[in-house]
Amino acid sequence: MYSHQYQQSQQHNIPAIEVYWSLVAKADKKLSKIRDLPYYHGNRYDTYFSKVFKVYTKLWKYQQENRQTLVEGGLKRWEIGDIASRIAQLYFGHYMRTSDSTYLSESYIFYDAILSREYFKDGMFLDVNIAFKQLRFLSRFLTVSLLFNRRDMLHQLLNHFKILLDECKRTFQETDFKEWKLVVQEISKFLKADTAFMNVRPRRYSVVLDLPPDSLPTVFATKRKLKLTDALLCSYHPNEIKFSELTLDNFRMLQCLEWEPSGSFYQPSGGPSSGTSTNIGQNGATGSIRSNYTQDITDPSLPHNPRKAILHRPSVTHFMAVLATICEELPSDGILLIYISASGSSVHDSASAGTSGSSGNIARGSQPHPTSALSSDYDFMEHTNAQRKVDSIEFQHGCLRIGAHGNGGLNCIFPCDLAPFTRRPLFLVIDSDHSKAYKGIHGSEKGELIAMLLSPQTSLSLPSVESSRHQSGSPFTSFLTAPLQAFILLIGFSGSDIDMDVYNKAENFLSSSLNEWGSLLATSNDINPVWSQILNDPILRRLILRFIFCRAVLALYAPSFEKTEFLPECVPSLLDSVLPSEDVCQTSIFQLASIFGATSKFVFSKDMSVTI
Repeated sequence: MYSHQYQQSQQHNIPAIEVYWSLVAKADKKLSKIRDLPYYHGNRYDTYFSKVFKVYTKLWKYQQENRQTLVEGGLKRWEIGDIASRIAQLYFGHYMRTSDSTYLSESYIFYDAILSREYFKDGMFLDVNIAFKQLRFLSRFLTVSLLFNRRDMLHQLLNHFKILLDECKRTFQETDFKEWKLVVQEISKFLKADTAFMNVRPRRYSVVLDLPPDSLPTVFATKRKLKLTDALLCSYHPNEIKFSELTLDNFRMLQCLEWEPSGSFYQPSGGPSSGTSTNIGQNGATGSIRSNYTQDITDPSLPHNPRKAILHRPSVTHFMAVLATICEELPSDGILLIYISASGSSVHDSASAGTSGSSGNIARGSQPHPTSALSSDYDFMEHTNAQRKVDSIEFQHGCLRIGAHGNGGLNCIFPCDLAPFTRRPLFLVIDSDHSKAYKGIHGSEKGELIAMLLSPQTSLSLPSVESSRHQSGSPFTSFLTAPLQAFILLIGFSGSDIDMDVYNKAENFLSSSLNEWGSLLATSNDINPVWSQILNDPILRRLILRFIFCRAVLALYAPSFEKTEFLPECVPSLLDSVLPSEDVCQTSIFQLASIFGATSKFVFSKDMSVTI
């Protein structure tokens, strides 16, 4: 087809280089139409993406088959690299929209080929625009390598970036490269915080290290099985560690909600995956992109990754719009995970008294109800026990700040803001010093009971980590995404202190304990239906079990023993048999601490050596 097109162009005396630039213009035009489309609109824009992939396939193959003629016509190597970079960008964008890690792999392959073939080398120090293209390519490759968890490539790219930036500042005006210096600073801080130790074990769900989906114990107490299909991740803290708009907390949670690639499509070396030829040769003689991006390229041994919308410092209206869109598209058997990591605030800090009263009315209903006209529904809303009264006050007055101070409630998410979306199944994870305010949603749902994991109001400083959370991320999120590493840091060890044989022994023991707790939950007839209907989902089940571990560790840890402000909570309650005070949890924590010789750092209710 493409050679036929070339023959036609020759017959009409149209130079190949003109045909090529015509294809480039067409591809650029289609790419510009999808570049700013939101990531969170499900499959709504699949047709647009199909057209863009199609035209870039045609463009890439045409330049391959006519490379010599095109070079003779004036085509530069950096221009070929520019097209390859756009293809990689296209693959990455599709990964962000679908969470299909195969597209992330394809993006990595293209960027790796651009780097190894040095497409931007010629003329880079003669034209500042080419230098910018090289730096932009490296910055995007850093992001892809970070998400693909290629730490070796990350450090190689960072060193390459630093050297290139120094040369550019010597060759051109240094003031032109201030923003690129910020890129180096951000990724350096990110890698310092997210150390190799935090990545000893993949954060993604691994069928090698975690229970395979078909091996999960059957949940007896439910007829309804929900699966995690979508996630909304939102994080903002002043001066927090981030790279571009990917914060450390969001990054860790993002990886925790995916499947570790395996099987025929996974190449640890980063080479081309099975059935794909995307190697770009030195002269461009080989390689292609997929002729149909919608073909089935998913590893059949793994479930689909849940789609994720990742927000950093969004406006509240944008947050609500994204949340509404996801809920509208949520399948009938799907559940949406909402993760928010942000500093808390009270109404007195964030809004005027008038705003406070307004938010309270929203929580209770938009119109005031005379006492004589209270309906039975309103009677239900008026909770009688003291604890619920406390929760309702927090429901109205506590909030999370997802933007800078100074704009009143415009940057605040109140618990009542989420209540309308409880018409669909929600799994809420709040990591904040005001997390307990969100307990007030429970009992005010609009159709579906909400499941909540709430962080401690006060975070313990990790002895082996710098004092500020901004240097290491949230301890609560660390427990949910890398529980053993978080435990080791809590008891005062760093990664360099741990022998790998000891680490592996502890890893095996923790996995065994979590599986035991999972079986207790699955086989109980007393478990709340809110939890039983989601225990069949492997990723959500793992989060629940890690929460139980986190709660047990912090409840028994000496500095936080019997101090409720240091303890996370779940709403509604899980089984009493997995409370920190029960033998099943205390025995597990004692044995795990024994592996590291750290039992003295915990307080147990009785002599555990007798039990063991």
